[in-house]
Amino acid sequence: MKYSAIIILLLFCLGCRQEKVQIKKEDRVEVQNYNEPHRPQFHFTPPSKWMNDPNGMFYYDGEYHLSYQYYPDSTVWGPMHWGHAISKDLVHWDHLPIALYPDSLGLIFSGSTVVDLNNTSGFGSEKNPPMVAAFTHHDLEGEKEGTNDFQKQSIAYSTDKGRSWTKYARNPVIPNLQKIKDFRDPKVVWHEESKKWIMSLAVYDKVQFYSSTNLKDWNFISEFGIEGDDRLWECPDLFPIVVEDEGVTKWVLIVSIQKKAPNGGTATSYFVGDFDGKEFKSNHVKQKWLDWGTDNYAFVTWDNIPKDDGRRIGIGWMSNWQYAQIVPTEVWRSAMTLPRELVLYRDGDDFKLRSSPIKEMESLRESVIPIEPLVIKDTAKIKGAFDPLQCELKLLIDPKKTTASKFGMELSNELGERLIITFDKESDSLTVDRTESSKNKFSDAFYNEVHTAPLTLGETNLDLTIFLDASSIEIFADDGVLNFTNIFFPTEKFSNLSLFSIDGELILEEGKIYPLKNIWTD
Repeated sequence: MKYSAIIILLLFCLGCRQEKVQIKKEDRVEVQNYNEPHRPQFHFTPPSKWMNDPNGMFYYDGEYHLSYQYYPDSTVWGPMHWGHAISKDLVHWDHLPIALYPDSLGLIFSGSTVVDLNNTSGFGSEKNPPMVAAFTHHDLEGEKEGTNDFQKQSIAYSTDKGRSWTKYARNPVIPNLQKIKDFRDPKVVWHEESKKWIMSLAVYDKVQFYSSTNLKDWNFISEFGIEGDDRLWECPDLFPIVVEDEGVTKWVLIVSIQKKAPNGGTATSYFVGDFDGKEFKSNHVKQKWLDWGTDNYAFVTWDNIPKDDGRRIGIGWMSNWQYAQIVPTEVWRSAMTLPRELVLYRDGDDFKLRSSPIKEMESLRESVIPIEPLVIKDTAKIKGAFDPLQCELKLLIDPKKTTASKFGMELSNELGERLIITFDKESDSLTVDRTESSKNKFSDAFYNEVHTAPLTLGETNLDLTIFLDASSIEIFADDGVLNFTNIFFPTEKFSNLSLFSIDGELILEEGKIYPLKNIWTD
């Protein structure tokens, strides 16, 4: 990226300010218009301009905090800041002013925030614990000069519940002594057994782990990777999770991969293993995908969810670097996925994650529109007073009684544009076809491929939950065993929703449609 010297100087001056500014209620960023074409109505989006990875997510005193990679001056990637928003329910959000600005050490790349409940850092007190953000400083000038150590890890802290932030005077806390270009995205977690903070750091094709007792002084302890891997790893997240119905604790390492995902481009993967405070151990060949669609990247989880809640909740960036900067939105660019709960379950001799929309999403439901049991030969249009692009759809299908070799759902408009979701009994697969979803084909990478995921269509009923929101579809099959997230941009809104069958009958046992309320208006 090329930026003028004037812009760099302005960013430098703006970011060097270390003073704390109290944010009052009236300083919150008010949303004036969320009715632009393709703007989601119940997903998080920035007020305007560019957004990518979720950052700095924590819960404290009744509030969920979400920061994100943000460039406030353009709808394409630029000098990174941390945008900031808060929520009491993970559904409705208040935009706050920017949390972290670029400074003399560089741009503010991805990272995480922890609630330092025991004040190990000394930035606050036990009565008023500090929030400590760890992030990557990216030295743009150093990158331009051809150095290899332009990414370093730094911290900032807040003692007013995340309303204002002070950067640590002795940044960086982890210099790039290895001189590796891709050295970023610190995610911090407390390890109770060793009484230490553990940082997971993406270092090109692996994750390195560091430990600290005070969040300021860090020591390298180990690394985890796959020998011979040439993919770029990003946005790691290491955390403990109890196996469902067993009470056994395992550790999950989430890693986002920049290329060679199941359907091309970027996607989020994970490993299940064990962590002893020093090393993470997992079978490399059991790397799994958290989402089979093309548009769930940089998925990471919240810190400090209350113990009486007990959920592991995360969120991802709903786009793909293959086309993120050229999708046809003008005021804003990019949305987050729905917040999702992760559950670890045993599958034979293996462990897998289920990922489901959080229960709080039910608060947006309006009166249910039932779909009576149907026997579908060819096509059946779903009728009712609802917007096909602002709803939750629940379907229960009996594959045993269904004689069709393929069946599914189609969204369409009067221009002939369509999005097709197909379940194939012969190949045990799910496909999402957006190749004809718009006549404005802005990217070959976006429109040239049909996306596929394995899904066994055997003896048990197929239970589907599908969220449709303006320009996105999120499919959760069998209680979140399979996730599939894709975005799309029809020239005109899809107004028709149909179910179809091919070579036989589709047996719909039960169906429900929930129109969903807008999260930005009372």
